[in-house]
Amino acid sequence: MANQTKWVLDPAHSEIDFKVRHMMITNVKGEFRAFNAVILTESDDFSKGSVELNIESGSVFTNNTDRDKHLKSADFFDAENHRELKFTSSSLTKLDDDNYKLNGILDIRGIKKQVSFDVEFGGINKDPWGNLKAGFSLSGKINRKDWGLNWNAALETGGVLVSDEVRINAEVQFVKQAA
Repeated sequence: MANQTKWVLDPAHSEIDFKVRHMMITNVKGEFRAFNAVILTESDDFSKGSVELNIESGSVFTNNTDRDKHLKSADFFDAENHRELKFTSSSLTKLDDDNYKLNGILDIRGIKKQVSFDVEFGGINKDPWGNLKAGFSLSGKINRKDWGLNWNAALETGGVLVSDEVRINAEVQFVKQAA
């Protein structure tokens, strides 16, 4: 890319959360506590950029030790054999001044599938130490079974313990790197 600009994740001001329906009556929320991301752009035009995200699968946290252990097991992320979840963008399409559509490949457990996320651009601002920062809110849905995350249990009253649909939300802040 000509005039390539690198934006790196500010982990102190970023989070990735997910929600799934539990027993078909409530949502259970989780998060990943260790991840990094980079955006490479031409200047400050994010629509001409690419996004790389790596998440440590063993960093999953749901505020329940037994559930976290189960999510790290072979029933779900198989963190021992698949240490990272990866996302690589294929396009970041600007819809209007504040909204983008992010498309790319999500790799979980070595299974790669096309995904799409809605992205809201929060803007660019300079922090008190002179660092230029960009903020984004991301949301989307995936079907966990597309990545072989099939574990479930039937309920006596009908339905299943865990929904197939996973809602993903992220609040991320990036720091522009000096040229």
